[in-house]
Amino acid sequence: MKIIVFLFISFLRTVLSSSPSPKYDSIFSFGDSLADTGNFLLTGALAFPVIGQLPYGETFFHHATGRCCDGRLVLDFIAEAYGLPYIPPYLALAKGGKFEHGVNFAVAGATALDAKFFYDRKIGQILWTNDSLSVQLGWFNKLKSTLCSSKQDCANYFKRSLFLVGEIGGNDYNYPFFVGGTIKQLKAIVTGVVETIAAATSLLIEEGAVELIVPGNLPIGCNAVYLTLFRTPNKAAYDQNGCLKAYNGFSKYHNSQLKLALEKLRQKYPHAKISYADYYGAAMRFIHAPQHYGFSEGTSMACCGGGGPYNFNNSARCGHTGSKACLDPKSFANWDGVHLTEAAYRHIAMGLINGPFSTPPLTFTPIKLI
Repeated sequence: MKIIVFLFISFLRTVLSSSPSPKYDSIFSFGDSLADTGNFLLTGALAFPVIGQLPYGETFFHHATGRCCDGRLVLDFIAEAYGLPYIPPYLALAKGGKFEHGVNFAVAGATALDAKFFYDRKIGQILWTNDSLSVQLGWFNKLKSTLCSSKQDCANYFKRSLFLVGEIGGNDYNYPFFVGGTIKQLKAIVTGVVETIAAATSLLIEEGAVELIVPGNLPIGCNAVYLTLFRTPNKAAYDQNGCLKAYNGFSKYHNSQLKLALEKLRQKYPHAKISYADYYGAAMRFIHAPQHYGFSEGTSMACCGGGGPYNFNNSARCGHTGSKACLDPKSFANWDGVHLTEAAYRHIAMGLINGPFSTPPLTFTPIKLI
């Protein structure tokens, strides 16, 4: 019996030592400021964008990178977990960027719907960028020809790639909300936003993607910008965490519609693995118990801002004159009133990679637990 056990253990050691550890070879990312690692800056969309200056980037990189954060994003933590370098922005290609481990097409301010949708409704002038999801897919198609030459070649290349379709869609609601749109009015466009995200996911699968993560929206009712703009003396408008119930309800509505759309895609493409990333649930975990996750300053107060009850002041936003950053960003979940801190993004990434906020779970075990 001991000999059999010894032989079995020896066999396992031989198999494990001879087989490479399975992992993703590359990551392709689409989305908005929650995922942008520099594309927005490289478009030259603004003469002096504050995200290109400190305090943005101060925590980890110690210089501004074009990320709307003090440090790393969910995408960065996923890359780290699977032993990959940080995924470079697509627009760095012209500057000699290296793309063997994937490309990031996300652009801060991007929408799922094309910019024309917003211009037709007379609010296009407030868009940060016209590089919507369809533009990013166009970039992907342009780059694809340099990665693989045939459908089979692409299938072989992409089968070990992870595709992140978002987060995208949040700005489709932010822009109208910030100029006076109502929840009822915005609910009317949710179907269009979700269909656009689903269509992009479908297109990527047709191009050879087999493993995709599609994130839902964050709980916007807990964000400093919403808490500031839509502040009300009506205590019944807030939940036990101090978040605006109606706006969180809107996020949940978008997410429920997105999950239904992804289920239809799973039926259409049974060979593909389409995971829904529950950003909402992952964030609510630390919003509900901030101290448990190291956020001694709570989760509604922005680290970097120009004052006000939530330290968000639209006339003195983070990086602008009149604002200043907190001394310890890791004790805050909210970075600049709109975006989260590296510490918050890390907890969300952990929830996706280690569970339980990615449904179904990711295929490969991370090389490095984050």
